[in-house]
Amino acid sequence: MNAGRRFETRAVHDGQPPDPATGAVIVPIYQTSTYAQEAPGRHRGYEYSRTGNPTRAALESSLASLEEGAHGLAFASGMAAITAVTYLLNPGEHVVAPDDVYGGTYRLLVRVLERYGLQASFVDMTDAAKVEAAIRSQTRLVLIETPTNPCLKILDIEALAALAHARGALVVVDNTFASPYGQQPLRWGADVVVHSTTKYLGGHSDVIGGAVIVNREDLHASLRFHQNAVGGVPGPFDCWLVLRGIKTLSLRMREHAANAAAVAAYLAGHPKIAQVFYPGLPGHPQHALAARQMTCFSGMVSCIVRGGGPAAAAVASSTLLFTLAESLGGVESLIDHPASMTHASLAGSPLQVDAGLVRLSVGIEHVDDLIADLDQALARA
Repeated sequence: MNAGRRFETRAVHDGQPPDPATGAVIVPIYQTSTYAQEAPGRHRGYEYSRTGNPTRAALESSLASLEEGAHGLAFASGMAAITAVTYLLNPGEHVVAPDDVYGGTYRLLVRVLERYGLQASFVDMTDAAKVEAAIRSQTRLVLIETPTNPCLKILDIEALAALAHARGALVVVDNTFASPYGQQPLRWGADVVVHSTTKYLGGHSDVIGGAVIVNREDLHASLRFHQNAVGGVPGPFDCWLVLRGIKTLSLRMREHAANAAAVAAYLAGHPKIAQVFYPGLPGHPQHALAARQMTCFSGMVSCIVRGGGPAAAAVASSTLLFTLAESLGGVESLIDHPASMTHASLAGSPLQVDAGLVRLSVGIEHVDDLIADLDQALARA
């Protein structure tokens, strides 16, 4: 399907041919729950929309193409996608995850799945020796976020995949922050890629969704079974919205990254900022790895405000263009205080987020306006 085609072309066309019935250039929204059968058990490929829907099938095909995978699966949210991946495990088995991880993922692994016999360890995955030490005989899954959320560490997918595979563990990469435009983890040895399609793939802050992409037939069969059996699937309109966003993904990501680089450079020189986290900065600890592994440094920037939690909260509350809100990846800029918002579930845990941390999802507005907004907010803090 995608042989010889560049990413930008695949984003517009793959999985989205003109509708054979009408010639419609855009994939129709098949807003139906069920399908007429020609005879009992004989249908035209679709029987019930939890099991399959043509709009969802188009999205799944597009996602697989963008990640250079064989199979894509769409889910109702990013957390539904990650949860589906955990169905590959059995009670008593073990997961290794980053010590800088999305709060919702931590909550799922610790506060939900531990009740069902799964165990999880959280380690600094920038240190391969620590990852190796954390792997047990029961470890069946190594979960990677890169860049991590919220401190934007870059993890070596290829090295960690080799380490995990040598010990018999699957490697799952949450690629939400980078997007498929920024990196394709399957090329670096990952077994499974997950996304919150709510973020850069949708790109317009108007849809909730998730995705899983794999190459292995056995993993696809198990995940497809659980997608249908558990039922955490997106509706056709949600799939259509993500498909619409995908068409402009490359254009948006280039603008996000250019703006984020300028914002990160501005923050790095500001006296009220103690530390800036952005993989595109030469001073980032894993900048060289990011330059090798990624084709785009994305639009996420985090920083630590001098003065701790009160100062960080004051900055987050004082912006005019950066909207104080959770989520990320939309065309509009957002500002987040992780300790009290996206990562509040980590409070009191060993993974608790620095109260002085502010996370920015840098949008596609004019960068001079964004920097001016941050400048006035920092002046007021």
